[in-house]
Formats: sequence, C-alpha cells, structure tokens
Amino acid sequence: MEYRFLGRTGLKVSAVSLGSWVTYGGHVADEKSYDCIKAAYDAGINFFDTAENYSAGEAEIVLGKAIKHFGWKQNDLVISTKVYHGTANSAHTDRPLNNVGLSRKHIIEGVNLSLERLQLPYVDVVFAHRPDRDTPIEETVRAFNYLIDQGKTFYWGTSEWSASEIADAWRVAKELGLVGPIVEQPQYNLLVRDKVEDEFRWLYESYGLGLTVWSPLKQGILTGKYNGQASPPAGSRLAEAQDKYTAGQSKTFGDAKWQRELAQVESLRPIAEKLSVSLAQLALAWVLANKNVSTAIIGASRPEQVAENVSALEVVPKLTPEILAEIDGILGNAIPAPPRRHG
Repeated sequence: MEYRFLGRTGLKVSAVSLGSWVTYGGHVADEKSYDCIKAAYDAGINFFDTAENYSAGEAEIVLGKAIKHFGWKQNDLVISTKVYHGTANSAHTDRPLNNVGLSRKHIIEGVNLSLERLQLPYVDVVFAHRPDRDTPIEETVRAFNYLIDQGKTFYWGTSEWSASEIADAWRVAKELGLVGPIVEQPQYNLLVRDKVEDEFRWLYESYGLGLTVWSPLKQGILTGKYNGQASPPAGSRLAEAQDKYTAGQSKTFGDAKWQRELAQVESLRPIAEKLSVSLAQLALAWVLANKNVSTAIIGASRPEQVAENVSALEVVPKLTPEILAEIDGILGNAIPAPPRRHG
C-alpha cells in the first residue's frame, strides 16, 4: 500500500480507501460487509469513508460494528463521515427542517448522531456533504471549528463544492483565525475530469487542498462489465441496489449517454490489454497517477474486488507519458494546460 498526505496536513491516508455509499447497510449484507472491510484493512487500507445519509445511517452503524468486531485501534484508522443530508435523523422525514443543511445546529447535532452510530468518540475528518447557500459561510466555518475544538474531529472538508465556495470558506476562516477546509471530495475518473483538473487547479497550491475522490470507476462503468449488456447484469449494484440514486441510474441504462460512455470504455481495452491489466485497474491507476489525489475511494461488495482495486497501485508506473497521451487522444476529453504568463 502507498500512503499519501491528506493535502497540506500531516495526516497520512492510504492511496486507495474504502467507501460505504450504497453498499454497507444497503444491498450488501452485514457479514459480507465485514469481509470487505477486513480485506481492505488487511491490504493496508487505513481510510474508511461514510456519511450520515448512506443507507439512512446504517452504513455508519455497520462500519462502527466492524471496527469493534475486529478489535481495531482507532489510532490506526482514518475515519471520515459527512453531514448535510440528515433527513433520516428526523422523526418527520417529510419535513426534516433543521436536520439538513449546514447550520450550526445540524452540523453539531448531525456529527453527534454519527458518532453514536459509529460508536466512536471522534472521527478524523467531517465533510460538508454539499454547499449550503442558505446558511452564512461564517456560521458553517465556526461550527466545524467548534467540533475541532471539542475533539470530535481533527479536520473538516467539503464535497462537491465549487472552487469559489472553497476559497470563500478559507477567506472567512483566515479572517477569524480559524481552520479552513483541508480536503474536497469530488467525483473524478476518466470520464469526469473538469473540476479536478481545471476548476480546482489553483486551489492545490493556494490552500494545499487534498482530494478524496469518489467514483473512480464511474459507478462500475469503467470496469467494462456493462459493455454488451442489454440490462444490468445479475449481481451488479445497478441490478440489486434499491437506493434512490441507483434506481434512477438504472432507468437510464442503455440510453444515448450510456452508449457513448460504454463506447469510450471499449476504446480503452487495447491499452489495458497492451499493459496486461484489467480495465478497472487501468482506470483506477489513471486516477492514482494524479498527484493531487490523496486517495481514491472504492466500493466493494466482495473481498476480491478490494484486492483487484488495490493492485492498481502496481499499474501506476506503467502509465508513462506516452500511455497517458494515448489515453487522452482516445477519449478526447483532456483538459488543456493554462497558457504560460510572460513578463
């Protein structure tokens, strides 16, 4: 396993990490979840990511039970959770009111409830799962710093925020002498590149922003398992998961966008074969080759998926500048470098 610093901090995280979105507490049974979490730990993964809304809080419960079941020391782990979508915390899910968003009330109450589900006294990182444009950014920054001061988290970050929103949070934090968001969690993969490679480009140096990227395999599309399929194959997440997001994605299976993306995946197969790797390993290695990526979050419903994904680290050295250029040429979605300034 390779370990990288989480942005400009002293915190070391495994380059490959394990997430629990739409898997643990969801369509993967607890015992299978434990097997996957144990396989990740045994492979050297130390970073485990979850959120208050993953399977309505059940994902946090499963992760907490696994840590307790295996008797792991929390100081050997890096645990993150997220607050924003706390609908399931409310007794009135039709009107959750202050159980959603980034008010001081929800940030503090939401994290307290997450810690109860995880059976942990603290987590290492809490993410603001989405930007809340109805709450003053100063209130949000102060609330996350309160959690840091109380020892309930060590760092805070953002997920799917814009570059300007992250910069605004840092501006307020610096004005108040507080801690800004040290990490962002965006989607990043061979088919989704703009935010990480273009919009965030200046944030890495200016704020030392780290990245814990999600969906490095584009919800399984980049593994090639959906190519040549008329419908989601049995055993796949698209066929089995019942969450709202996956159900909506399943309905689009086979449409024009799917066909276009599957064609792009198929066009990468000759490169994978030339390197003697799977499409999944190629796609994940490509993400890991980006040095701004602190960790790539994988999902797994079987232990062997963990092993295959971790082995992508061995593929990274094979991605020479020539291979990377070949991939860019095939996909046609490379982000051009900014013009050099003269004078």
